[in-house]
Amino acid sequence: MFNLLNINLLGFAMTLQELGAFVRNRREALGLSQQRLARMAGLSHTTINLLETGKFIDLGIAEVNELLDLVGLSLNAEACQAPRANAMLMASRAASVSYRDPLTPGELLTALSTGDIPAGRDAHVATLIDEAPLSLVVSSVELVAQRSEIPPKQIWKNISAWARTCRSTRKAWV
Repeated sequence: MFNLLNINLLGFAMTLQELGAFVRNRREALGLSQQRLARMAGLSHTTINLLETGKFIDLGIAEVNELLDLVGLSLNAEACQAPRANAMLMASRAASVSYRDPLTPGELLTALSTGDIPAGRDAHVATLIDEAPLSLVVSSVELVAQRSEIPPKQIWKNISAWARTCRSTRKAWV
């Protein structure tokens, strides 16, 4: 467990409290609420809030790694300066694994941007929402936001609407 231990991130040592501020900045840049990030990371909203406000003094390495991976950070001193370049390709493939006609990266980008699911692709989107790695979904949202100049929060609203429509039971969307 981390207990006010120094963590090496971005080439300098920081406390868990400083890490919390770093996580908050990334979360906000990604347009995620504390509640949504908590659900995605499998943590409580209280844990995220206490971490970000510098009041949390003890968090396990597994939880830290999961949380950092979700927001595109790592403990080995690097922050993703850009979303994973192949995020759309990987996400469209993850959405298409069980289907004859794949969801293309372009279709996914347009769908995330507009909130409109292409005709005949509802099952693909349901698969993406229920089965794709969440860090891949986060990277896709960041990439779409950069390419389309649509705020990440709007893209998350689109995803939330899809999750409700397809009755997803994944904790990140419930």
